[in-house]
This record gives sequence, C-alpha cells and structure tokens, in this order.
Amino acid sequence: MATYVIGDIQGCFDSFVCLLKNAPFIPGQDTLWVAGDMINRGPKSLKTLRLIKSMGDKSIAVLGNHDLHLLAAAYGIMKPRRRDTFTEILDAPDRDELIEWLRQQPLVHYDPALQSLMVHAGIPPQWELQEALSYAEEVHVALTSSKIKQFLKNMYGDQPNCWDNSLKGWKRLRLITNYFTRMRICSADGKLDLTHKEGLNNMPDGFKPWFAHAERKTRDLNIMFGHWAALQGESDGDNVYALDTGCVWGGQLTMLRLDDHKVFSCQC
Repeated sequence: MATYVIGDIQGCFDSFVCLLKNAPFIPGQDTLWVAGDMINRGPKSLKTLRLIKSMGDKSIAVLGNHDLHLLAAAYGIMKPRRRDTFTEILDAPDRDELIEWLRQQPLVHYDPALQSLMVHAGIPPQWELQEALSYAEEVHVALTSSKIKQFLKNMYGDQPNCWDNSLKGWKRLRLITNYFTRMRICSADGKLDLTHKEGLNNMPDGFKPWFAHAERKTRDLNIMFGHWAALQGESDGDNVYALDTGCVWGGQLTMLRLDDHKVFSCQC
C-alpha cells in the first residue's frame, strides 16, 4: 500500500484519471492525499469532486482557496465569478452531499508516521508544527459549526497581514486561512504579500518564499503544497515539495509517492 500526494487538480478530471492510471495508483489499496484546489477553472469540477469523495478513507484532502470559494457560493455568500467553472456542482442532484463533505475537510493534514504534512499554500515560518495544527483546527471548527456562513462572509480580505497571538474573532481566522490557502511569500516574521504570483524572481525587499526563511520552524518536516503554479514544481527547499505544476494552464498534473518520493506527471 502506497501513499500518493497530488497537486492542484482544479477540475481537470481527464488528466486526473490519466495520472492515477500511470502512477500506478491501486484503487482501494493506495491512499491519495489531495493538496487542495480540487475544483474550479478546469472543465470537469463535478466529476473530480465526486471521484475524490468516492474514495472514502482512501482519500485525504485539504481545502484550497478555490474550494473555500465554492463553499462561499454554495452558502449564498458570494456569487460565482465569470471565470468560475463550478456551477455544475451547485446544480448537481448530490450538491448538498458534496458540499457537506467538502466543508468537513481540514486545512492541514499531518501524518506523524510519515513525518509528512500537506497544506494547500504553506506554513508561515514563525509557527511550529503544533501551532499550525492548532490554528488549522480553529478554522475547521468554524467551517463545521453552525457559524459557517458568518465565517465565509468574513473570510475574504488581505488584512490583517501579519500574525499576532492577540488576534481574535474573524480577523484571526481570516489570517490563518490566508496563510494556509493563499500565501506564497512573506517576511521572516510572517508578514504577507498576497500580490506576488510570479516565481522566485522579482520579490519585494524583505520577502522570500515562505519555505525559504532560514529560521522556519518546520524545517524538519516533509511538506507537500500546491497553489503556486509559477514555481513549476521547483521549490529549492529542503523537504519541501511544490506540486502545483499548472495543469489548468496547460502544464502538467503532478503526483508524488511518499514512500520513495518518486514523481509522476501527466501532460494537460
């Protein structure tokens, strides 16, 4: 039994199926970790979500920014945007079942036996493992509670942009969510710049990729993440694996086998 981690699928169902066959992934035996952004922008978001959900406990998914945006649309907080491609999910006969499953998914998954952590965007350098897990649980509690609509309504925004333990309420949860689902670069103390979407060049002074800070407190962990397609799978970081290789933009869909760190890909 092997464990695989796949990057941003974003509704590219055909490439997803191709990659599972080529890996080779054994359904019912192997476990698939999905690093968020399962849906949106690609052509077959409904089929993609149904397949991941159908795997039961053999799939482990974390939420990405596009998945959270779908939840906001499903709960009437935001209208789908022009480029969104998840209307078929909202109109599906099993919509409620899919949305309920989606909101139960965490922001971070950690396997102590494999010393491996999966997150959609990243972990800020100032957080230790247990802090990251605890803060992720705060958001998970909000998403799975009766306050989900209030959370989704207050989720959008770029401020506050730097962690302070005294943060409370929706501002605290918004920043935690932005770290886990939107971050690419930050300062050494975790100040976010959410405007940078390029690769490793042309970053503002004082900012680095979240994984590149020398004092990052999760350096001993294997961390798998997606979200940053411009990296093209190259993180230049120890024990850090960038798995968003831009499938939805015509690149590749990439999957890592945790057992031996072998990489599989399928052209999109």
